[in-house]
Amino acid sequence: MEIKDKVAIVTGASEGIGEAVARRLAAKGAKVVLAARSADLLKKLESELPGSMAVPTDMRKPEEITALIKKTVDKFGRIDILINNAGQAQYGPVEKVEVEGYRSIVELNVFGPLRSMQAVIPQMREQGGGMILNVSSMVSKSYIPNLGSYASTKYALNALSLTARAELEKDGIVVCVFHPRMTATNFGKNAVGMRMHEDRAAAPARPGAMPIDTPQAVAEKLVGQIASEEAEVMMS
Repeated sequence: MEIKDKVAIVTGASEGIGEAVARRLAAKGAKVVLAARSADLLKKLESELPGSMAVPTDMRKPEEITALIKKTVDKFGRIDILINNAGQAQYGPVEKVEVEGYRSIVELNVFGPLRSMQAVIPQMREQGGGMILNVSSMVSKSYIPNLGSYASTKYALNALSLTARAELEKDGIVVCVFHPRMTATNFGKNAVGMRMHEDRAAAPARPGAMPIDTPQAVAEKLVGQIASEEAEVMMS
C-alpha cells in the first residue's frame, strides 16, 4: 500500500515503537491519528506532526475504541490503515501467574485489537479496502520462561490476525502481523508482575545477547511491511 495521503491510526502512539511509527508515517505523507492514554504526550506529538490528530484512548474500554474510529472518520472521512500497537507485558512463571493481572493484559493485548478491528472493518469495506497491521512479538514464536502469559496473548493475536486476513481478502482489506524483538523502550517498566532485571532502554549490550533494536529501526521495518503487504514480518 502507498502511504502518502493515507489516513492511519496508531495505537500506543505516545512513546516507543508507536511514536516512532507515527513519526515515520507522517514523514511519508500520511495523516496520522495518535491514540494512547497519555493525553499530554499525545498533544505534544500532535504539535510536531502536521496534519495529525490526537485522540486519547484507553484500548481496554470499548466505548473509547468506538469513539476513536468515529472521530477519525468524522475528521478525515476514511481510515486506510489501523496499526494496533498498544500492549503490555506480564512476567512470572505460569505456576504463579496472577490471574487478575493476566485478565488485564488479555483485555489490552487481545480484546483491544479485536474490538478495534471489528469497529474499523465496516468502514474499510464500505470505502473499498484498507490495511490492519497488528503488532505481535517474537515471543509468540518461542517458549521463554516467565513470559508464558504475555506470549499467549500474542499467540492469540497472531491467530485472529491471520484468520481475518483470509476472511477479509475478498473485501480488499489486508491484515498483517509484525513481530518485533527486544526494543529499547520503557515496555519492561510498564509490565505487570515482576520487573525485568534491567530496563531495555538502558541495558548495555552483552556478548552473545540478542540485539536490542531502536524504535526507529522497528518503525522502518514495520512501515516497509505496509508497502509490501506481507502477512508476517519479523524483526531480524
